[in-house]
Amino acid sequence: MRMSRSSGEEPDNALVSRFVSRRRMLALGGAAGAVALSGAGAAASAADRGADTLGSVKAAASASGACMSLTTEQIEGPYYIDYELFRKNVVEDRTGIPLLLVLRAVDNATCEPLRNSAVEIWHCDASGVYSGYTQTGNGGGTPPGPPPTGTPTAPPDGPGGPGGGGGGHATPTDDLTWLRGIQMTDHQGFVTFRTVFPGWYTGRAVHIHTKVHTGGSRTSDGYTGGRTCHTGQFYFSEDAVEATADTAPYSANTVTRVTLDQDSIYPKTGTQGGLLELVWDKKHIERGVIGHITMAVDLSATNDGQGAPGGGPAPTTSPTPSA
Repeated sequence: MRMSRSSGEEPDNALVSRFVSRRRMLALGGAAGAVALSGAGAAASAADRGADTLGSVKAAASASGACMSLTTEQIEGPYYIDYELFRKNVVEDRTGIPLLLVLRAVDNATCEPLRNSAVEIWHCDASGVYSGYTQTGNGGGTPPGPPPTGTPTAPPDGPGGPGGGGGGHATPTDDLTWLRGIQMTDHQGFVTFRTVFPGWYTGRAVHIHTKVHTGGSRTSDGYTGGRTCHTGQFYFSEDAVEATADTAPYSANTVTRVTLDQDSIYPKTGTQGGLLELVWDKKHIERGVIGHITMAVDLSATNDGQGAPGGGPAPTTSPTPSA
């Protein structure tokens, strides 16, 4: 694995999206976008308010010496791009409810934290759109370009439908970078990302993608060498998602939302399957959310997310689910 867009140390928001103007960004979110919490300032504010909670979350995770069940491997999906920037704040110009994502990676065999390994995330914005794929939209059409040879055609609606893009990797439509990032774990195996609560798109419950890379090193060119030992997805409880649905700019998203129980990829195994622990003010979710989870991974494995959900072989006779 090699990341080629790294420059400097933790360039938080160093590259702001260049192809979507502020006016267009507000238009995408409707008038509600103008009053939504936005950008790095909002995320930082959420982090400040939740400092005590964050400390408690890290302390509890670090104190736990129990070995965990191996975290479920899941598909990479069609919207992965391997030029992510090393940064803690991935918001750029996106509006939404601030989300502080606290992730810890441990060795499943020894229960020891993964130190100096790379954890990567990417997800859609409040309207259900991924950077790099803005022309694809949030469910209005299949990703541009032909599917890879041998990839079954996805059905017009549902889990393999247009919002998820069917199987295979989709061809990017732009070089935007919001809501994508990578970081090196600290001595306790932690990374934290400042982002926004994801929205939803056709065929999928609300989720965030992740990869854990180990055995390599960060150089002036990015993260070089090693292997991807884990590819997974994080999920959100229904009560939290429902709370966002009435809050700008999420309330402008008219795509029919798939619930966690309806999702075809979530393995329905709680934390092992990627379900985040969430902390927020139940009366004011707009003030921000802290999401945290510990991932137990196999350092000796290579899991690049190209198989079927759950880490099995890719199906040969039925469509690959959307991601």
